[in-house]
Amino acid sequence: MGARLRNPGHRPGAAFGAPVSEINVTPLVDVMLVLLIVFMVAAPLMASGVKVDLPTSNAKPLNEEKPPIAVSLDAHGQVYVDKTAVSDQALVPALAQASGGDRERRIYLRGDQSLPYGKVVATMGQINDAGYAKVALVSEPPQAH
Repeated sequence: MGARLRNPGHRPGAAFGAPVSEINVTPLVDVMLVLLIVFMVAAPLMASGVKVDLPTSNAKPLNEEKPPIAVSLDAHGQVYVDKTAVSDQALVPALAQASGGDRERRIYLRGDQSLPYGKVVATMGQINDAGYAKVALVSEPPQAH
């Protein structure tokens, strides 16, 4: 009493051992469900906030232990290191003395708005040529009317 079992992939009328030409959609449905879940979770995160094209920066947070050195230019072009007036030629030695030779100290460059732009840029170039790379221009916020 033997029974002959059919091939599970065999259709009636097809030759025994012939390839099955039906598409198995189970893996496709599994992948689509996973993608649906991922997008359902990610969509609220992408939609919140205002769309802004942010610049990239390698800047580290400011964590300064030493106070910055202020270099100021008054309306007449006189240069000051902190509150001491110096000549243009004595700017670099005065910075070296104020910083203790530390070229990593931050320097705030403050220039009077009536000065020609070239004078402020020339002073910044002089500071930069001396090896001080952390130079920041200081301005005041506009006043509300």
